Amino acid sequence: MALPNAQPKDLAFHVFEKLKHSKIALPVPPLNVMEELFECLFFTSMRTEESDLVMVTVTLIDPNNPDPKPPRNIVAERWSCINFETPIELSIKSLVKLSKASDPSSTSLAVYYDQQGKLFIWGMIDQAIHYQSFLNYESESGSEQPGLFQVSINDIGTLNVLFDYELLATLKQNVLIPRYLDVFTIGPISKILKGNAAQLKSELRTFLKTTHTGETFEDWESFLNGIWIQTLSRLLLRIQNYHHGGAILIADNHDDIDIKYTVQYDRLKHAISNYAKETINNYVAETLIEDYISEGKKVIDKNWYVEESKSLLAKQEIADEIKGCISFLASHTCVDGVLLFSRDMVSKGFGGVLKARRMPKKIFVSPTATASPKSLIPADPNHFGTRHRSIIAYCYNHPGSLGLVISQDGDIRAFYRIEEKLIMWENIKTQQFLKSNKLKRRT
Repeated sequence: MALPNAQPKDLAFHVFEKLKHSKIALPVPPLNVMEELFECLFFTSMRTEESDLVMVTVTLIDPNNPDPKPPRNIVAERWSCINFETPIELSIKSLVKLSKASDPSSTSLAVYYDQQGKLFIWGMIDQAIHYQSFLNYESESGSEQPGLFQVSINDIGTLNVLFDYELLATLKQNVLIPRYLDVFTIGPISKILKGNAAQLKSELRTFLKTTHTGETFEDWESFLNGIWIQTLSRLLLRIQNYHHGGAILIADNHDDIDIKYTVQYDRLKHAISNYAKETINNYVAETLIEDYISEGKKVIDKNWYVEESKSLLAKQEIADEIKGCISFLASHTCVDGVLLFSRDMVSKGFGGVLKARRMPKKIFVSPTATASPKSLIPADPNHFGTRHRSIIAYCYNHPGSLGLVISQDGDIRAFYRIEEKLIMWENIKTQQFLKSNKLKRRT
């Protein structure tokens, strides 16, 4: 549940408590050091440099022992620390200046504190691009993260704190968000989206029966659900990056919608299907080769190696195609109006005006992904802006439709009618944050 009237010190206390109960050997900094760090970053986010907002990531990492437990096999794209000849005092001024040379998509500033608790910037960390690609579902793996934790300035007054691959908390202006709702994995929205993938699943059932009789659909169903949901998450993340705001409506009934730019764009749908098929082809070929090698056989059919290489190349090409489709569709939300999809991820057009006008007297905010009736909090729909009210009215008058609204400040809200109640979910998880096994869980 989001906590209102929060300050940087509240974020510091929340993170301090989390780290104090972690399983890591690294020392947890004193609370006053963390308060000073978050306060400095928070006020830095209010500044501009050459008329640009300040975007920067810092990593709390010990310069005397930056890599205490390196892996046995170090991959080529692993991070490294580049030391400054002279450490720089951590201040708003120094962060603003260094932000121009430290794009958070590729770089992090190495920060630590001395025995008196004074914070300083001692270097820069490279290769952050692979971490960001993993979080945004654009790569299948990511290397371990340096230091104790990372803090990113994402917008004015907005700090994200990450530990390993887990988002510990977000401070958004004066609201502390200790966790995001994973509505795409569990609950009513997850069920809707998985049901929308029915046509893809039908295609894959036929593909397995005709091409890979040894594979069962049940073994691949969760993989297919994952691709489907990841694609929608990537689309929302891309729209967020425009800082324009936008709205997506997923519905089969297109009554009460005036589409200004009507199209029939089904390339994304077919690309997802082809990606799944090539993934299966590649897995089967790899498994056959590995089984023969493990059995000690010296002769292996070269066609299997050809199929493995061919399917891997095709999979990579289609992944690029999906990325292009997502960028193409996300740009459509920069035109005022909704981006309309049918349930099977086919775009029907953009710039849509929703003409439904009958508003519910109240909507219900769900603080959980499952929208359990006892947890629902009533809210007045008139407290929201025009874009939100249009989606609220449409989803209320057309049960079965799913509305997603992205605000200019990046907030994402989902709307769906359950029985007679229009439910709203906010603080929705879109990036691939993973629970760290280094943190103890409260029971």
